[in-house]
Amino acid sequence: MKLIVLSALVVLAAVAATETQNQNVVCYVGTWATYRWGNGKYDVEHINPHLCTHLMYSFFGITENGEFRVIDAYLDLEENWGRGNIKKFNALKEINPKLKTLAAVGGWNEGSIKFSEAAKDPVKRRRFIDTSIEFVLKHNFDGIDMDWEYPAQRGGDVAVDKANFVIWMKEFKEELEKHGLLLTTAVAAAKFSASQSYDIPNMSKYFDLINIMAYDLHGTWDTTIGINAPLYAGPADITETQKQLNVDSCVRYWLEQGAPPHKIVLGVPLYGRNFALANLAETKPGSRFNGPGQAGPYTRQAGFIGYNEICENFKAEKWTQVWEETQQVPYAFRDNQWVGYDDVKSIELKAQYAKDHKLGGIMVWSLETDDFNGICGEKYPLMKAINRIIRGSAPPDPSTTFVPTTNTTPSKPTKPTPPPGPEFVCYEDGTFRDPFDCSVFHICEGDRKHTFSCPHDLWFDITVKTCNFKDLVDCTPLPRPIH
Repeated sequence: MKLIVLSALVVLAAVAATETQNQNVVCYVGTWATYRWGNGKYDVEHINPHLCTHLMYSFFGITENGEFRVIDAYLDLEENWGRGNIKKFNALKEINPKLKTLAAVGGWNEGSIKFSEAAKDPVKRRRFIDTSIEFVLKHNFDGIDMDWEYPAQRGGDVAVDKANFVIWMKEFKEELEKHGLLLTTAVAAAKFSASQSYDIPNMSKYFDLINIMAYDLHGTWDTTIGINAPLYAGPADITETQKQLNVDSCVRYWLEQGAPPHKIVLGVPLYGRNFALANLAETKPGSRFNGPGQAGPYTRQAGFIGYNEICENFKAEKWTQVWEETQQVPYAFRDNQWVGYDDVKSIELKAQYAKDHKLGGIMVWSLETDDFNGICGEKYPLMKAINRIIRGSAPPDPSTTFVPTTNTTPSKPTKPTPPPGPEFVCYEDGTFRDPFDCSVFHICEGDRKHTFSCPHDLWFDITVKTCNFKDLVDCTPLPRPIH
């Protein structure tokens, strides 16, 4: 009798553990959103840390010699009077002690070539492992998310990347485990791409979570209009490749190739892909188009538009909204503008799909394009929909802005990087744009001067005292230091 009871308890414990594994909500944060303007500006203070089980700080990079690389030192670090964003980010764990934070390495802009070269060189592989672990331990991350986009593609080595990725991740996992750190990855979702890049059965052994990017399945790189992340194939999907471009097909491929269901985290987009219609009378998926749709006011990228921008458009203008029954996703159009996106209903269906297939949970790209300000209704409507399905309930909005208690006072500055023009002289305390270079600014404090450069393609905006998009900044030469 005791044996029967003990066996029943073991089974119940196993079921409970599986259910917990399936409740992951993995949230990427595009940290560059701090440079957006108006309602699109997104800082650590906007993050509700109870909405996610894992927060991914995006992105870090890799150097030519294989070292872990900080891309935006001014935003990320405290040294040289930087903004200390990483420290604030990881201090969110004081509010939600169950939260895990990871340093995401790679992304589309970091490319594939440097990863490929490191993967084939044992010395570079080890150098990346050592410098990554040193960084995450120093800054209180809980692990690394590898977002190499993609092995054997985009200039990578077709002959060896797939095998080398497995070797590298095996070595990485062994070292991370010594420190109790996690290893996760973001991967191409569709068969035609994933089959080029991944030895799925073997790579799956070394990752705690595999975030499949089941979005960007259609966009302006296609020949006809398509919805960003349809749940199922649609009437216009005729060819073998077209039939792969939906969530269901992506998930089934990864499962068929041997990925454990509890490790697969289904990626969903908090944004849409938009087009300019070629014919106002042709609005169904599969119709012709004449280039990308208009850029949103915050993301400022033609062909891409955040859910927050979409819902603000719907609030301000009359759009025709259509539910595509076969694909279980919405699309909308107004004049010659057309967008395929996800709303609360389609997000709930995808979350339920993940639950029904016993997947590891849901991943989102990315928090800053949900309606985090609640301009169109409640705050974070898409994230709350995910939490209701995956975790059984959605946390309420905080009554006040989250302010981590960790002291974020900048540390003693290191030697500043000199500006490219004539020497800038501090006449008074404050923050000043360099009069000779709009991408450079200086913080003056007594007899000390600290010089910074804005990230690539940004200029320092004296009106908001932060780096901003170039087309929003007046770069008129300055006769004297200007705040």
